[in-house]
Amino acid sequence: MQHGHRSVEPLIRPARPEDVPACAAICYQAFKTINESHGFEPDFPSPERPATLLASIFADPGFFSVVAEAGGRIVGSNCMDERAPIAGIGPITVDPTVQNSGIGRLLMQAALDRAALRGHSGVRLVQTAYHLRSLALYTSLGFQVREPLACLQGRTRLRTLPGCAVRPATVSDLEASNLLCRQVHGFERTAELSKAVQRGSAVVVEREGRISGYASSLARYGHAAAETNLDLQALLASAESFAGPGFLLPTRNTELFRWCLDQGLRIVQPMTLMTMGLYDQPQGAWLPSIIY
Repeated sequence: MQHGHRSVEPLIRPARPEDVPACAAICYQAFKTINESHGFEPDFPSPERPATLLASIFADPGFFSVVAEAGGRIVGSNCMDERAPIAGIGPITVDPTVQNSGIGRLLMQAALDRAALRGHSGVRLVQTAYHLRSLALYTSLGFQVREPLACLQGRTRLRTLPGCAVRPATVSDLEASNLLCRQVHGFERTAELSKAVQRGSAVVVEREGRISGYASSLARYGHAAAETNLDLQALLASAESFAGPGFLLPTRNTELFRWCLDQGLRIVQPMTLMTMGLYDQPQGAWLPSIIY
């Protein structure tokens, strides 16, 4: 295979645990290349971070993971979260030395075929806004732009908000949290939230004696749903730090976006939520994860 065109049709096959080192190296280099070419910090500070992430995903039966092979070597990978009625794609990465040769399209099509086979109501992903090739690819495959996002990092000046109590989530909070997710988005993310509770990353906010918001994690790989912006502000204020690059916020929520900036949080990079299939405009306050 040569840069710029495809001489041999790449093989798309299921990912295996032994593929992690090669896929992690590609993931690190691909994101580093696109980030730095646009003047942004790399998404991953070192190759070890994507290695840990991909090892976890490849071993999780709730995810569909594939790799692309060409000339006997791995040249890309794609993952899809299948744990909810809506499937979420990512991370997808292609070796920078063979980009623009159709490998990304093949990896995406494999995931979309799988989602159709399993009867998912929709498929979603979060796209790096300045990565124009991926924006064109996803749009050509049928995805629609739904929300401009900002990845934010820092620490809020306020640490608590009056009338709001934030605490770690427990198993007994799942029912109320799932109900919130259903009210905001029209479906639940039960398996994802349950795992977050087990992991210890999930938090809830209580107001007037009831759960009014939750976050599976206050980081880019977590999502949040709440009744109001006040509940999200309380959750964000409770965080000592936001893991990784930060958390994602829909910038059309001007009130919450402005509050975050007033609190001293900084914008790390712009991103875009894209969807295919079922999409109901969210009703309430919410934060997406890096998957959706």
